[in-house]
Amino acid sequence: MKDRTIKVDYIARVEGEGALTIRVKDGVCEIAEFRIFEPPRFFEAFLRGRSMMEVPDITARICGICPVAYQMSSCHAIENALGMKIEGENRELRRLLYCGEWIESHVLHVFMLQAPDMFRVPDAVALAKLNPDLVKTALRMKKAGNAIMSLLGGREIHPINVRVGGFYKILPRKDFEALVPELEFVRDEAAKAATFFAKKDFRDYSRDYEFVALCHPAEYPLNDGRIVSSSGLDIACAEYEDNFVEEHVRHSNALHSHIKNRGAYFVGPIARFNLNFEKLSPLALQTAKAIGLAPPVANPYKGILVRLIEVIFAAEESIRIIRGNSFGGPPFIHTPATTGASMRKGTACTEAPRGILFHRYEIDSSESIVSAKIVPPTSQNQPTIENDLRDIAQTIVELSDDEARFLAEQTIRNYDPCISCATHFLRLKIERT
Repeated sequence: MKDRTIKVDYIARVEGEGALTIRVKDGVCEIAEFRIFEPPRFFEAFLRGRSMMEVPDITARICGICPVAYQMSSCHAIENALGMKIEGENRELRRLLYCGEWIESHVLHVFMLQAPDMFRVPDAVALAKLNPDLVKTALRMKKAGNAIMSLLGGREIHPINVRVGGFYKILPRKDFEALVPELEFVRDEAAKAATFFAKKDFRDYSRDYEFVALCHPAEYPLNDGRIVSSSGLDIACAEYEDNFVEEHVRHSNALHSHIKNRGAYFVGPIARFNLNFEKLSPLALQTAKAIGLAPPVANPYKGILVRLIEVIFAAEESIRIIRGNSFGGPPFIHTPATTGASMRKGTACTEAPRGILFHRYEIDSSESIVSAKIVPPTSQNQPTIENDLRDIAQTIVELSDDEARFLAEQTIRNYDPCISCATHFLRLKIERT
């Protein structure tokens, strides 16, 4: 095969900008680098010296797609440092807010970013021309998730109603009851979509991944749980930094995460599904079984199906919470006084749409942040993405330029990477020798 270079400056349907270089020489993959070149954003640094009460609003700005995830992890970590535990209705309402984010984020990825791959069209605009009803349905589904975020979070993007201890204000229950019909629509349409997409052809691919997710004894994980893995890891969130390590690699502005002495791991919907399958809501569980989706799912190209199962769960869970709570309790509990207290450290991990999101803060006696650490899911998945690319490199370089580009992009899109988050669309370059 003659020497060839394929270069794609910007590839759509990935949040943020990155690059990929694959080099195969004499049938051996020498380089498979998923490079994130968006500049570091320094959130951890400019949190230092700020009031702990400002942290949820600041960290929400890390991402416009999953701001709730950052707010929840930051609130839980600060509450952990203060010895606070949010229970009862406020805990339920935090799950409801998170469900709204899962719905809008998963629907966006499934129908606007990943579905064009299934129809072999370039983007959602082309998909809308090919199948307008599918796209209209998706937009209506996403709107239902946004409505939860607007009512409970104060607005759809970068919610402003979340605070340490709970919420600033909670609207009457009747406002949320009005959302139930649309959430039932989301639930039913997600089940139809899962059945529809399950009939599509998926690339026959799997590897021996170590899946990592939160696990709660009584519920599908959102805000709480221990960190567990498919290879036996079972730790409290406070033990995260004892078991996981971030390291800088030359080709990326995003840090790479590894399990100490074990290597790359896989977070996100497939990991949650594999480790918490029996805790799914009734229709989510029924639909998964009906389409033949059961643990262990080891094919990342089937992530679109798992996300749809989680959309069903999030809709069912939202309806359960709305119908099962009065929305009449106090919106927050007061934080304990820290004057004269020694330095406090708090950690938390919640399940962002793309996987576990770890936060750690140190807080001084004046309630100011002394240090912060935030580990987003995309930086945790980045080594696994590179391993997938390395594994299929020989296949990629033997394809035509267009097909090689498509397969490389699709492999990355499997993980719904949020590249902007990971820098604490893809430029494709394949060198064939």
